[in-house]
Amino acid sequence: MSLPASVPDREPTHTRTISFKGYRRADGLWDVEGHLLDIRRQDVAWPGGGRAANEPIHSMFLRLTVDETGLIRDAVASTEASPYEGVCGTIAPQYASLIGMRVGAGFRLRVLQLLGGLNGCTHMTELLLGMGTAVLQTLAGEVALPKDRKPFSLDGCHALDTSGDIVARFHPLWYRPRPASDSAEKDSLPSPSPAGQGQP
Repeated sequence: MSLPASVPDREPTHTRTISFKGYRRADGLWDVEGHLLDIRRQDVAWPGGGRAANEPIHSMFLRLTVDETGLIRDAVASTEASPYEGVCGTIAPQYASLIGMRVGAGFRLRVLQLLGGLNGCTHMTELLLGMGTAVLQTLAGEVALPKDRKPFSLDGCHALDTSGDIVARFHPLWYRPRPASDSAEKDSLPSPSPAGQGQP
């Protein structure tokens, strides 16, 4: 379902595009490449620089090479455009520190611990945070998981709650009905009051 209509009188100002592509390699590994691109519709200036309309402000690339278990065998980052030329891109080699990390449960937290804040580039790390699911989507259907290994996606969102109907139907081995006491407690919680009522 698309978004509802907004006001008719508006004009675009900023476009961010994030894209991912997955590739199967001849050597049995997989490459997943990401690109983040920021463009403004008008000229923009900031201390020490600026961009003409429609020229990239950020254009950043990241490639993860993984094996069938999601283990990162290689990681390469590249900055093609950034606000502070000659500075922003110098952090790119730091992303090689991802080598040896496995994409799976806890990936985002480990990424932020390793490359968050001053240890990385805000935009490159933002791109990286989305690459975990891109890696899993690339491997899905290519690699058969052992039947005794819980799929990473379970309990990762509300639809794939292991106590829910979808898991009961399609992943019965991992279905865990919610204890009756939990269901009763959830049903007994008071309904939220209407906005603006009952608030101090």
